[in-house]
Order: sequence, then structure tokens, then C-alpha cells
Amino acid sequence: MSTDDVLAELARTRGPALVGYAHLLTGDRAAAEDLVQEAFVRVFSRRRTGPVERWEPYVRRVVLSAFLDEHRRNARRRDREHLVPVATTAPDPSEHVHADVDIERALAALPRRERACVVLRFHDDLTVPEIAATLGLAPGSVKRYLHDAAARLAPILGPDALGEPEDLTTTTTPDRGGRR
Repeated sequence: MSTDDVLAELARTRGPALVGYAHLLTGDRAAAEDLVQEAFVRVFSRRRTGPVERWEPYVRRVVLSAFLDEHRRNARRRDREHLVPVATTAPDPSEHVHADVDIERALAALPRRERACVVLRFHDDLTVPEIAATLGLAPGSVKRYLHDAAARLAPILGPDALGEPEDLTTTTTPDRGGRR
């Protein structure tokens, strides 16, 4: 029997069993088939003759070795990954153009006081007491304006557009029937 005959006979008769063995190792059918094919290439890249039964254990051993080699290569690669510099790309400025247009459109939809509170809070980065002092309002009024602005901006910019800043947390009070 020539090398080609031995390989063809082994692939035909024992191929499914070898793929099943490799599947137990890899857990993935496609990876198992690739592993068996690699083992066939490694074993039969040299001239081989003799009965098929003689070569099956050898191919199984090569399947296991190839699997372990790949596992070791991946482990070494993971160990060195942190040493490889990560290519950074500059952000696309066109993405911000659309965001700026949306923000301008959204702010234009707000009443004057709400808009002023939002701009002072998120652009000037002022706290609620600082906004209250700047606008001559009570801190509770500033919180209310920011809350109402967030509700108006949610349909335009998304539900988390303004987030929930730590100084805007309010406690609910029972409805007393009066106007706020």
C-alpha cells in the first residue's frame, strides 16, 4: 500500500472516530475536523506504508499533541498580549457633529429656566447650590428644573441623556393637593 492509499483508507474507515476523539478535546466540531486534518498532514507528509491499524494510534497521538501545542501557544500569547501596544485610532469628528446638532435641537426645546439649569449643570459643571446662587433660585427649584429638563430631553437624546447626578436625588413627598 502506498502512502496515499494508507491515508485514504484511514480517513475513510477511522476518520469519523478520529474526529469524535478530537471533538472530545476541542468541544467544537469544526475545530475537531481541522485538528484531524492537521494530524493527517503531519503524519502523512512523509512516506508511510503498512496496515491502517498501525497508523491510527499514531494519528490519535498527533491529534492530542496538536491540541496541546495549540493550547500552549494560546497560553503564551495571552501571557505576552499585554506587551503588545494596542493601536489607538482617533475618534471620527463627524460623530460629534451629529451629537452637537442633537444637543442644540434638544436644548432649544426646553423652557428658558430649564435650559439655563442644564447648561450651568452640565456645561459649566456647577453644583445645584451654585446654580441656585447664580440664578437666584432655591436649590429645590433647580432640582425640579433639572428633573423636568431630563424628562423633556429623554425622547430626543435618550433616557439616560442627563443621567442621575448625585446631587439631584430627591425624596418624594406625599401629594398635599397643592401646587408646587
